[in-house]
Amino acid sequence: MRAPGFWDDQSRAQKAATEYSRTKGRLEQYEALATLTDDLEVIVELALEEDGDGELSPHNSAELERVATQIRRTLDAFEERRLFNGEFDAGDAIMNIHPGAGGTESQDWAEMLLRMYMRWAQTRGFELEINEVTEGDEAGIKSATVTVSGENAYGLLAAERGVHRLVRISPFDAASRRHTSFASLDVTPVVDEEVQVEIDEKDLRVETYRASGAGGQHVNKTDSAVRITHVPTKTVVQCQNERSQIQNRETAMRMLRGRLLLLEHEKREQEMAREKGEQKEIGWGSQIRSYVLAPYTLAKDHRTNLEKGNVEGVLNGDIDDFIHEYLLQRSSGRVGADDSA
Repeated sequence: MRAPGFWDDQSRAQKAATEYSRTKGRLEQYEALATLTDDLEVIVELALEEDGDGELSPHNSAELERVATQIRRTLDAFEERRLFNGEFDAGDAIMNIHPGAGGTESQDWAEMLLRMYMRWAQTRGFELEINEVTEGDEAGIKSATVTVSGENAYGLLAAERGVHRLVRISPFDAASRRHTSFASLDVTPVVDEEVQVEIDEKDLRVETYRASGAGGQHVNKTDSAVRITHVPTKTVVQCQNERSQIQNRETAMRMLRGRLLLLEHEKREQEMAREKGEQKEIGWGSQIRSYVLAPYTLAKDHRTNLEKGNVEGVLNGDIDDFIHEYLLQRSSGRVGADDSA
């Protein structure tokens, strides 16, 4: 990176800088773990000398637990990295959120889901770029597309792909009845420009429309938003975040390349599974988790059977336990298929 002319090729230099930053972060995390382990040994020795009777004082016990918790969290982070071995896992991701049937109720749930993932990504230190958000007729959203950038962003979010169910007393029901709503999360890898994806322009249907929601006077007064449909696969992407139609088209095409590459990748995996006689897990369109707010509170992952009672915390982005458990069970072939509520 210190070599003359390193930044002449911006794309190559940016990739190298990103790899350097991630590798440096891993090394620093390892060194921190070694330090914590040494600290724990010292604290144990001092505590035994100080207390003497074999029983730790509340202060020493609390200090030991604090350091041990830090060590566990760091080890979990290392273990998590070990679980990523897919072609796209280490890279950035594009997440798409869509409400299911149910009008305003599902559109509101889709917005809650978007908020949950954005808060989770922020706590992870990921960068977010909102590509498109289409507001609902009364509340919530009809769709949202967000690019998430950070180490293993795709590997993590891909573990959340599927249908999410919310059960609650509806704020839109004058009779205060309990409603069930659905929304789906789809995840696509961000593909480097060097990766070749054949796209015939004749297979594309390009539409422009006026952007909705916040975005400045220019965005709202011109048909700058772009929607592209790949007719053979019925794949639809759209972008309205950029100020010009050209920029939105470029971003939408980048999203389309990622979608088509992922479809081809999944097609190859399915063909290999058929040849081996394997029964692959159904991931697309399957209900993966329920969030129940009434008559009791519970968040349950139907693939791993992991449950958490603090649903509000989960909806505020505390989903790492669900992701980690799914990745662990998937790596060992223990992912369940329990779809009960």
